Amino acid sequence: MTLLTTPRLRLEPCSQDHLPGLHKLNSDPVVMRYITGKPETLEDTQGMIDRVQARWAEWGYSWWSFIERDSGEIVGAGCIQHLARERSNPLETGWRLRQDRWGRGLASEAAEAMATFAFDRLAAPVLCAVCHVDNHASATVMKRLGMQYQGPGRWYDMDCAYYDITAGQWRQRGPYSPPTK
Repeated sequence: MTLLTTPRLRLEPCSQDHLPGLHKLNSDPVVMRYITGKPETLEDTQGMIDRVQARWAEWGYSWWSFIERDSGEIVGAGCIQHLARERSNPLETGWRLRQDRWGRGLASEAAEAMATFAFDRLAAPVLCAVCHVDNHASATVMKRLGMQYQGPGRWYDMDCAYYDITAGQWRQRGPYSPPTK
């Protein structure tokens, strides 16, 4: 399983040790508003960890916990997975952050690391991301990655905006510069 690092985060494959921090994140109704529309129970988060660990074992990629390097706290989570969890679909990236870490550029920083992993380590020809049509903050992160809006679609039982970027476009874009906040 692959560990990724950024200037402010350590991305560790989700593990049983992360259950309390991930549950704190996933049980927040505001965080989950555009993801599932409802907070998770402890059992839901445990089920997520179990599914993610199985995907890591089978595919070699899945969800990471975002651990803030300064505090050691889990402040978010993100993934490289197949869109709608169907292996025939393109690779997708996604993320979520604790509310108290919003607006600091951490999602962009983590998304950059995950996208680099998808293109450099998995040789993805294209990487996509979807978000609820009203989730403007996630759409902003997608645009920062260089992704282009491709149109609406129905994914994960909701109306979504679909963005993507090809490997060629990824390599031609300028270097990422994290915010200084």
